[in-house]
Amino acid sequence: MKISICHETRYCYDNPTKHSIQLLRVTPLTMGHQKVLSWKLVLPRFGSEIFDGFGNYCTLLSLHEPHQNLLIQAGGDVEIDETMEFFDDNRLPPILFLRETELTRCTGQILALAQRHMRGGINRENLMAFAADILARMPYTKNSTNVATTAAEAFMMGKGVCQDHTHVFLAGARAMGVPARYVSGYLLTEAESHVASHAWAEAWIDGHWYVFDISNQLFTPSRHVQVAVGLDYGTAAPVRGIRVGGGHERMAFNVQVMGDQ
Repeated sequence: MKISICHETRYCYDNPTKHSIQLLRVTPLTMGHQKVLSWKLVLPRFGSEIFDGFGNYCTLLSLHEPHQNLLIQAGGDVEIDETMEFFDDNRLPPILFLRETELTRCTGQILALAQRHMRGGINRENLMAFAADILARMPYTKNSTNVATTAAEAFMMGKGVCQDHTHVFLAGARAMGVPARYVSGYLLTEAESHVASHAWAEAWIDGHWYVFDISNQLFTPSRHVQVAVGLDYGTAAPVRGIRVGGGHERMAFNVQVMGDQ
C-alpha cells in the first residue's frame, strides 16, 4: 500500500526573532516495512543534513536574520508492506533502549500494572494486554497534557494522548527488562483525533522489533510510517529548536495522510 503524507507546520511570533535554530526529524528512511518512493522538504533556506545518535535522518535549519514567521513543509509517498508483523533494525544495540529517562521514569503503580500482565512471562501477547490496560486506565483525551508531561504524571491523571500512552508503556516494559523505544511518524487512520503526527512504541522481543500503538491498539506496522526513534519524545520529536527574541510563540499544523491500495 502507498501512503501519501503532507505535513505543514507554521510558527508565528509576536515580535521578530533575532535568530533561531531548528532540528527537524521529518524525513523517513527506507527500512523494515517501508520504502520511501519520494520525499520533499520545503524550508525558508537550505538546511544541513545529519544523522543523530539514534540513526534518524535530521535537517538542521539555522535562520540568522530577523523573522516573525517560520513555515516547514514536508511530504511524499511511502510504500508499506502490509504483510509484515515485525521488522529488524540494526542501527543500535537493543539494550540501549532499556535506559530510563525523566519522561519515562517508572513508578510503583506503573510497575505493578506491568507485573500483573507479565507475571506469566514476557511475550508479545502479555505486552499487548499491558498496552490494552494502559488505554483503559488512560483514555485518549486531546489537549489533556503537553510535551513535558511525564509518564508518572499522565498515569496519575488517568488520561493522555499518544505520547503519554507511549511513555507509560516504555516505563513499564523497560522496568521488566524489555528494550522498548519511542517512535514518531505517521498513521493512516480515519480517526479525526489522530490526524497529527503520531507516536507509538516498539519493543524488542525474540530478536525483532514489534509495534505497540497503545492509542489505537494496533500491533503491526501495516498502517504506520516510521520517521524517528528515541528514548522518549525529546529524542524523537519532529521539531525541536531554540530562538532568541520573538516574544510569545504560536504554532499551527496541518497533516494529511492518505492511502492508495
